[in-house]
Amino acid sequence: MPDVDPEEFRRLGHAVVDWIADYRAGVADRPVLPDVQPGWVREQLTPTLLAAGLPEEPQPLAGLLDEIDRVVVPATTHWQHPGFFGYFPANASLHSLLGDMLSTGLGVQGMLWATSPAATEVEQVLLDAMAAALGLDPSFTFAGGGGGSIQDSASSAALVALLAALHRSNPDWRERGVDGTERVYATAETHSALAKAVRVVGLGKQALRIIEPSPGSLAMSPDALAAALRADSEAGLRPVLVCATIGTTGTGAIDPVREIAHAAAEHGAWVHVDAAWAGVAALCPELRHLLDGVELVDSFCTNAHKWLLTAFDASLFWVRDAAALPAALSITPEFLRNAASESGFVVDYRDWQVPLGRRFRALKLWAVVHGHGLSGLRAHIRSHLALAEKLAGQVREDPTFELAAEPSLALVCLRVVTGDGPEADDRATRTVLERVNASGSAFLTHTTVGGRYVIRVAIGSLLTESSHVDALWESLRDEAAKVLANDPDDRRDPGHSESTHV
Repeated sequence: MPDVDPEEFRRLGHAVVDWIADYRAGVADRPVLPDVQPGWVREQLTPTLLAAGLPEEPQPLAGLLDEIDRVVVPATTHWQHPGFFGYFPANASLHSLLGDMLSTGLGVQGMLWATSPAATEVEQVLLDAMAAALGLDPSFTFAGGGGGSIQDSASSAALVALLAALHRSNPDWRERGVDGTERVYATAETHSALAKAVRVVGLGKQALRIIEPSPGSLAMSPDALAAALRADSEAGLRPVLVCATIGTTGTGAIDPVREIAHAAAEHGAWVHVDAAWAGVAALCPELRHLLDGVELVDSFCTNAHKWLLTAFDASLFWVRDAAALPAALSITPEFLRNAASESGFVVDYRDWQVPLGRRFRALKLWAVVHGHGLSGLRAHIRSHLALAEKLAGQVREDPTFELAAEPSLALVCLRVVTGDGPEADDRATRTVLERVNASGSAFLTHTTVGGRYVIRVAIGSLLTESSHVDALWESLRDEAAKVLANDPDDRRDPGHSESTHV
């Protein structure tokens, strides 16, 4: 059966764009979290998709949009809501949606230069330009001997960095695999993606060394790292990779990259920098210090799909040696051979990632930069920094709360102070978070710092303004006052929650 013709697509496309525009226009009026129980969506869809079976004949688009309104929207956590303060932002600006539509409309599979020269070279040029805008060393550009690619996530970036590190550390790795002597170094604050990468490549938990933070800090101790590297080397073990983080997920801690790179260099270990959330802040010249020492590392990653207005998935990943990833990952069956690849003059991005296929992701990032300009992106970041600074000041001035860690960019970590000790503080903090989330006006997530329960306020939504942060602060204060003064049971029962949200 033929697809819809271009004119019919035009009509249907207008309806979808209208639906998206209406959804975005009204998202602030919805509760951030869905008020549904596990299995609710399945129950709603079972009569139409399971009991009745999938439709044999084409159905009108209006029916699909009606079902999305009836089932999907009520069961959606609204990540684009101005009251979304959980995890880190997942900005999906409408400019990026337009770029994504263009990418999907072209429908290319950019695994090789030959399968889409435009998909490859637009990405190369855009990543070189982004490197310059962030202030990365020229060695991360293609002209400088390195280069960038757009991975699906920082998790994939960590995985391919580890694969390249394994190959560099042992020329026999591609033939024989790991031998049990490999060691990888991170802190307890490092994203779990690295631990998963270690598991995926078959190293096992024993290969991951957790490095203590510097005293009074949550950032990696260069001295502790140097000691661990030295001890492992003397024991006949092989340091393979050190992961430094600029802006950890829990608290926004920033590892001392320069000192880490110097310590790792003595043992030939690959240094990967995970700056998934915070790295894009370096677009602002006054925040360029965040990348101090990055010119010494082997790979660097920051996510455009967090704080840079680009719809998931778009993780920007650079290496200083353009040959490192193909050396580890390239496998060329006969059906992929072509004159352009064998000429050595082109980049085949299938050799820079684990999957063979890849989307034309660069178009949505290009649409964002084109539509907002660097000045607009900087204004977006700076506005959130100002909101976080204001919130942190309010926390400092209110004896009911305290900062659990120093604010990091647009991340503020706080907890309730009961005066009855750490356990009571933790119970009260948890209850306040649950009650704020149950209100539907905001969504918060938590972490632990020194074993203590902490509320994270991650400011980053495209729609978040001062009024939304002010409303959150009032909600936090009101709920804390209720817990401390009126609801002693909530302080005794750490599992209590008014919320039915999932």
